[in-house]
Amino acid sequence: MDSKSQSKSNIYLQHLEAEDQNQQILSTLLNKFLSNKDQILVQQTKMGGIEAYVGSVTLEWFANRVNFASTLPLLQKQYNPETENIEIDANSIDEVQQRSLDWSRQAALVQYLAARKNHKFPPVLVVINQPWVDNPQADEWDSEGRAKTSTTNFTPLDQNGNLGLLNVAEENINIYALDGQHRLMGVQGLLELIKIGKLRRYKKDKTPSDSLLLISDLIDNYQVDIDYLYNLPQEKIGIEFICAVNSGENYTEAKRRIRSIFVHVNLMAAPLTKGQLTQLNEDDGFAIVARKIAVKHPLLENKDNRKPRINWNSATVATNSTVLTTLQALQDMAERYLGQKFPNWKPLDKGLIPMRPEDEELQEGIADFTELFDYLTTLPSYKILEHEDTPVLRRFSSEKGGGEGNMLFRPVSQVALAQALGILVFKKGLSLETIFKKLRKFDRQGGFSGMEYPHSLWYGVLYDPNKKRVQVAGKDLAVKLLVYILGGMSEQMEVAALRKALADARTMEDNTIGFDGKLVEPQDVGLPKIL
Repeated sequence: MDSKSQSKSNIYLQHLEAEDQNQQILSTLLNKFLSNKDQILVQQTKMGGIEAYVGSVTLEWFANRVNFASTLPLLQKQYNPETENIEIDANSIDEVQQRSLDWSRQAALVQYLAARKNHKFPPVLVVINQPWVDNPQADEWDSEGRAKTSTTNFTPLDQNGNLGLLNVAEENINIYALDGQHRLMGVQGLLELIKIGKLRRYKKDKTPSDSLLLISDLIDNYQVDIDYLYNLPQEKIGIEFICAVNSGENYTEAKRRIRSIFVHVNLMAAPLTKGQLTQLNEDDGFAIVARKIAVKHPLLENKDNRKPRINWNSATVATNSTVLTTLQALQDMAERYLGQKFPNWKPLDKGLIPMRPEDEELQEGIADFTELFDYLTTLPSYKILEHEDTPVLRRFSSEKGGGEGNMLFRPVSQVALAQALGILVFKKGLSLETIFKKLRKFDRQGGFSGMEYPHSLWYGVLYDPNKKRVQVAGKDLAVKLLVYILGGMSEQMEVAALRKALADARTMEDNTIGFDGKLVEPQDVGLPKIL
């Protein structure tokens, strides 16, 4: 190697050594700063004139250092320590900055963190407050009531002030969750569960329920590793700090700014519709099955020569809509039908998050649900779809344009039919072939049509004669009637109760309507013949 090349090589090596040395110095300095528990490494941001500081903290720190926004001193007069909520009245309505906490969600959030290995909470937004804020005589307020300093103490580490250390010393700083109160509730519940091995479940208003969430339940039902569970508090969550009072603000301006930020972050975060949740849900087996059927089955899939048959977002179908059903209804159908065979697909307790079924079981569920839709396609009412749009089949005769009033084109009826068939197939042991032989005959005889007429079995059950519309409240009775007419109900007490329930459904303002449209005594309303 010549001297010139040797010189370049030496310069390059010196550059690498200098870079490595700089990294070591930086690492040493950061370790020194970060070892101080009263400081957090953050990046300063500014948006809409509001300065904020973004960092991360352990779940344990989050649970122990952050308070519910409802405990802010300015709200103490209306604060209820039992529910940890603000009691709304004429005096507090202008002060409230947070929605009421729903304590019934805590156990579900804890179960999610503990049992779901790929769990994720979005960053939380918190407010840094100091005791002087609520003391009008404090030295930090000037003679005009404006703050001489802010409640945040940021020490920049670079020339531009983008990266630095935020003072969070416990002795003089209080931190409140402005956005993320339920996440805080969940993490606090997790720490309590780990500490004592159990967590009391609550109702919405923090009234204790009779049940507990136990570590042993998580181990038995979700195969949670105990060491993994004990390490969860050291996981980190993103956190964004803003100050309660900026330098130059008065008390009223600061309060108004904080309240406005809370409203904005909640207005901008529009909740997902039920249909959108079904589209995205990768944990709920019924949602997964519903998506597969919606996309693949010939009755529902998109085709170039016809209009879409599924409403993907809304849970309802408009009178004049050309769709057949909704994605949400398909999920409900899957749950009511397959839930008879796969009860383990449902979470153990209401409000908890379901665990994704094994792939083999999912494939079995998809096959079963596909078979159901193959049979549904054989019904005469659905065969009409080959040359007729759904609105005329769905609409009642009293509606503009008139129609057939066919229950098979209403999501609530579709769900009721799926549930009844699930009971008959998986609980009563009947075959779909036998069932649909009867249903096709029932359909040809108009059994699903003309819901608004007294001769229909669904009059007063799925159709409200007073309001002239479908009534969701009759779904459970419709399920029992379908089970009965298809030969799945034989116990005499159950049949007698069904007869009375049908008579009650056909009674409006003490007038009971018989199948011939005439007034009858309730005891004269009988059940239809078994198919």
